[in-house]
Amino acid sequence: MVQAAIAAKIANERSLTAKQVSAVIQLLEGQNTIPFIARYRKEMTGGLDEVEIRGIEESWRYEVNLTERKQEVLRLIEEQGKLNGALKEKIEKAAKLQEVEDLYRPYKQKRRTRAAVAKERGLEPLAEWLLEHNEGDPEAEAEKYVSEENEVPAVEDALQGARDVIAEQVSDQPEARKWIRSLTERKGVFRASVKEKEKDEKGVYEMYYAYEEPIRGIVPHRVLACNRGEKEGVLRVEIAAPHDEIIDKLTGKWSKKAASPAAPHVQEAVADAYKRLIQPSIEREIRKTLTERAEEQAIHIFSENLKHLLLQPPLKGKVVLGVDPAYRTGCKLAVIDETGKVLDVGVIYPTPPYNKVEEAKAKVLTWIGNYKVEMIAIGNGTASRETEQFIADVLKEADRDVYYLIVNEAGASVYSASELAREEFPKLQVEERSAISIGRRLQDPLSELVKIDPKSVGVGQYQHDVSQKRLNESLSFVVETAVNRVGVNVNTASVSLLQYVAGLSKATAKNIVKKREEIGKFQERSQMKSVPRLGAKTFEQCIGFLRIVDGRQPLDRTGIHPERYPETIKLLEEIGCSTADIGTNPLRDKLASLSMEETAQRLQLGLPTLRDIVDGLSHPGRDPREEMTKPLLKKDVLKLEDLKKGMEMEGTVRNVVDFGAFIDIGVKQDGLVHISKLSNRYVKHPLDVVHVGEVVKVWVEDVNVEKGRVALTMLEPQMQSI
Repeated sequence: MVQAAIAAKIANERSLTAKQVSAVIQLLEGQNTIPFIARYRKEMTGGLDEVEIRGIEESWRYEVNLTERKQEVLRLIEEQGKLNGALKEKIEKAAKLQEVEDLYRPYKQKRRTRAAVAKERGLEPLAEWLLEHNEGDPEAEAEKYVSEENEVPAVEDALQGARDVIAEQVSDQPEARKWIRSLTERKGVFRASVKEKEKDEKGVYEMYYAYEEPIRGIVPHRVLACNRGEKEGVLRVEIAAPHDEIIDKLTGKWSKKAASPAAPHVQEAVADAYKRLIQPSIEREIRKTLTERAEEQAIHIFSENLKHLLLQPPLKGKVVLGVDPAYRTGCKLAVIDETGKVLDVGVIYPTPPYNKVEEAKAKVLTWIGNYKVEMIAIGNGTASRETEQFIADVLKEADRDVYYLIVNEAGASVYSASELAREEFPKLQVEERSAISIGRRLQDPLSELVKIDPKSVGVGQYQHDVSQKRLNESLSFVVETAVNRVGVNVNTASVSLLQYVAGLSKATAKNIVKKREEIGKFQERSQMKSVPRLGAKTFEQCIGFLRIVDGRQPLDRTGIHPERYPETIKLLEEIGCSTADIGTNPLRDKLASLSMEETAQRLQLGLPTLRDIVDGLSHPGRDPREEMTKPLLKKDVLKLEDLKKGMEMEGTVRNVVDFGAFIDIGVKQDGLVHISKLSNRYVKHPLDVVHVGEVVKVWVEDVNVEKGRVALTMLEPQMQSI
C-alpha cells in the first residue's frame, strides 16, 4: 500500500504513469542494473531511458527515507507522551523532510539553551502569564519568581528568563518557520562583500566585493563562486531578509493586545526569537538549499560535458602518432597502430630552450614514412601551440597526406602516473605513457578516457566545490551509460572498460581478462559463465553489452540478449535466412518488409524488443558514436594575430559552462561564446544549444592579443544587425 502511494506520487512529479514507476522500482529491487533495465526491459518500463530510470531511483530513495524519518519522529514524540491526532496527521501528510523536521523541532532534545535554563529556574509560568497579556503589572508578577535558591536574583532576571522561554516557543512554531523561509526566498537578497581583499591577489572575486542579487534570481555558478570566495577568506556572504516585515507579522501573531503592560515584553521576545534563533537558522537552510541546487547544476553540466566527450566518434583503423608537448623535457612521441598497440616511443626537442628543429623534423618524417602514420594527435598542454606550428611545418614536407588534431590532454598525466599505467607499460617513463594516452584518445576516446578519474578530464566547472560523493556517483553513472550504449568487445577490452559494463565489478572484470588470457579468446558468450564470480544474475545483466566480434555464434556480435536468441533464430527461419546472413542487404530488405505488430504477436515479443532485434540483425556492429560530429582535421596552424573581427571559422566545443561555451578555433586560447551570442532566440542554458565535441560555425567578435582572449559569436553577421 505504501509502495503504491509512493509510486503514484513519483509518477505525478515526473509526468509518468504509476505502472512505469512501479515496474522500475520492482526491477531495481530485483537487483537489476539501470543499463539492463533501459535496454532489455522496455516493455515493462514503457521505454524509459537511463536518465529517467535513475531519476525514479533517486526519488524512490528520497521517499523511502522520508517515510522512515516520519516513523522515527512519530515514535520519538510518542515516547514523550506528547503525540496527538492533529500532530500525527501533520507529520504523516508532510511532503518534504524539512517539513517533518520543523514539526519535530519543539519536541527535539536540545542542548542546554537559555530557555531550558529559565524553565529549570521555574520561569515558564511567568512566560505563560506574559503571553496571556494579563492587565497586571509584569514587574509585580515577576517579583514572585525572585529566588536565590532558583538562581533568580532580581525582577529583571525573572523577566529575561520568561522572555527567553517565549522566544524559543516562537522559534519552534513550524508554521511560522515555513512562511518566514518562504518569504525570505521570495523577497530576500543574496549579498556578498569583501572581507580581506589582500587574499585575492589576482582579483578573481572582484565582481563580488559589493554584490547583491535577489535570492529567487541568482544563478548557480555565482552561488558557488561566492561560496569559494567565502571559504578562502576573501568574501563575506549573507542572506538579507525582509526583517521588518517578518517581525511585524510575528509580533501581530504573538502580541494581540498592544496596550497591555505585558505587550512590550512579548514584542521584545519575538524580536529576539527572530534575530537570535530563527534568522540564523533560516539563513543556513537557504544557503544550504542554494548550494545544493548550484551543486546539482554544476554536476549536471559536468555530466553532460563528460557524456559528449566520451561519445566522441573514434578514428578507427588509423595509425596515430601521439605527441605530448613540453619545453625543457622535450616532446614525447608514441606511434600506435590501428589496434592501439604501441609500435615505438621517443623524444624530440623542437621547442625552446633546445630548438633542435631539423633533428626533430627528420625523426618525425622518418616515423611517418616507416610506420605509415595517418594522423597526429597533439596534447593541448604546455608548449602545445609551438609544437603544433612545428608539426604543421613538418607535414608540408611529408610525402603523404597526414592530418593532425589538438587533443584535450586533461587527465593524461594522472593516468600516466597511475598504477594502471605502470601495469600496462612498466618499462616506460611517465611522459611516454602520456603520449600513448593522447594518441589513443584520438583512436577511441571512450576506451582511453575510462582509465582516468572522470573529475580529471577537464570539462567541468567548480567540480572541487561540490559534494564529491554526489559528483562521483553522477560521473560514474555517465561513464557506465556511455560504455553500455556503445558495447564492449570482450576480447580486446581493458579491465578499466569492462568494470563499467552493467553488473560487472573491477574484480569480475579482472577475472574476465585473466580467463581470456588463459583460453586465448572467448569464442561465444556462453563461455562467460565459466568466469569466476560471474554468477547467473551477473551474466544476465552484463552479457548483452559484451560483444564477440568473430566468434562461433554470429548473434554474439550484436546487442541482442541471449535470452532472446530462440525468438531471433525463429524469426530468421521464418524469412528464409540464417545467422550467417546477419548484416547483409538481402536480410535487411526482408526485415524491412515485415509487419512488426503481427510478427511481435506471433513471436510473443514486445514491439520494442522486436525492433531492437531487427536493428541488431540489420546493423550488428553499429556504434552510436559514428552518428556524432566528426572531429576537425588540420594541416596548418593559425595564430592569434591572424584573427580579424567578423572572420568566419569552424571550431570544436571544448567546454560548456553556465555562462557560455569555450570553442577551440585553432589558436592558443579557446574563444568564449557568451550565452547571449549562442542563438538569436532565448537560451535558458548553453547545453540547450551546444555540446562538447560538437563542430560549430563561429565569427570572431573581439580579439585581445595582450591578454590572449578571443570573444566569439554564433550569431551570423546579418542576424546580429537585426
